[in-house]
Amino acid sequence: MTLSPPFLLFLAYLLGSLPFGLILTRLYGLGDIRKIGSGNIGATNVLRTGKKSLAFLTLILDALKGAAAVWLAMYILPEQAPMAGLAALLGHMFPFWLAFKGGKGVATLIGVLLALSWPLGLMMMLVWLAAALMLRISSLAALCAVLSIPIFINIFHVYNILPAVTLMIFFVIIKHRNNILRLFTGTEPKIGQNS
Repeated sequence: MTLSPPFLLFLAYLLGSLPFGLILTRLYGLGDIRKIGSGNIGATNVLRTGKKSLAFLTLILDALKGAAAVWLAMYILPEQAPMAGLAALLGHMFPFWLAFKGGKGVATLIGVLLALSWPLGLMMMLVWLAAALMLRISSLAALCAVLSIPIFINIFHVYNILPAVTLMIFFVIIKHRNNILRLFTGTEPKIGQNS
């Protein structure tokens, strides 16, 4: 099977743009997730519905779509795998069918990294979980995890993915810009709060 790189990256974008948080909350009769809490379509906002299992499923599916995009590229055009991961992340963040207003990409990034280099993805996930348990602030845990990635890239010597992963880190931080402002003003909500 052969695909041109642009078409492969478009498929990866489409995979990433599947809004599982929105789909699942509607399927379970919870309405439009974009109208509660932060308005985000990711797992943290799904948690604000009070449905922990639904939030966990959203997290898993958001990670799986990132991994699936990378696996697809590895099967068809292996050299494009890091860029396919980036395309999936951008699909999650900027889905065209939601007027380019998507999630913040942390779970999808974990899935991408697990598929590109499972030790790197595992370490990011562990940093994220540890920070979330200790700090009880989802955005701060996410930022800690994302900023730890370059350290683990050096530890595991996976420099071939560095250019694409650097862009992924950049976009995740940009997506958290409002959270960063609230962190500085002390108004960022803790996990489970409704704002």
